[in-house]
Amino acid sequence: MAGRFELLSEQGLRLDGRRPHELRHIKCKMGVFEQPDGSAYMEQGNTKVLAAVYGPHQAKGKKTETNDVIINCQYSQATFSTSERKNRPRGDRKSQEFKMYLQQALSAAIKSELYPRSQIDVYVEVLQADGANYAVSLNAATLALIDAGICLNEFVVACTASLSKSNIPLTDISNIEEVSGGPKLTVAALPTAEKIAFLEMSERFHIDHLETVIETAMAGCREIRDILEAAVKEHLIHIGSAADWGRVC
Repeated sequence: MAGRFELLSEQGLRLDGRRPHELRHIKCKMGVFEQPDGSAYMEQGNTKVLAAVYGPHQAKGKKTETNDVIINCQYSQATFSTSERKNRPRGDRKSQEFKMYLQQALSAAIKSELYPRSQIDVYVEVLQADGANYAVSLNAATLALIDAGICLNEFVVACTASLSKSNIPLTDISNIEEVSGGPKLTVAALPTAEKIAFLEMSERFHIDHLETVIETAMAGCREIRDILEAAVKEHLIHIGSAADWGRVC
């Protein structure tokens, strides 16, 4: 912990000017591609992600031996997404970990009993990485699944949290905070059910602070869920207007 920098100013502002519990600005759009069954684009601060969903379709080969739905996730970062040159943007260890984390969280949200012996393919690409890459990827994937008409138990969303040197919890960690500060916690949750689908810590938190940091991330998840719900409603209104649903009796 000796290398930690204080993430809050004397005025209580973070390195990017936000308050401790303030999310970065979120911008999202559904239906950005025509070819996939569902797609979404999401910006959270300077982290930018595209997600595409194909399916459900019939599973092939040995995958048909199980009655469960197969959720095939692929995670990659564009070679230009960071200042660090990546030789293997799809096959590196971190990308493989994020792939498994996406599968774990999405499996908790999808109504798997509706898709026996089926496969759903989820492709996520980070166009610009500026912190909370997994969290933003999962949020984009959730919107893409909804755009594809996949039935979910509820929204599954993710948010990060950290702790300042003065032990004040921080919501939605940017890249500069990740590299400058203390441990980071990532929570993927089903906020309405108040269930955690996935949790990861970059370092261990003191037991006295862990519950507070988890609740900070959960509060961020609830706020992000509300933003995603509003985006889905806006998308449906746009589709309905284009299709002239108002004339349907």
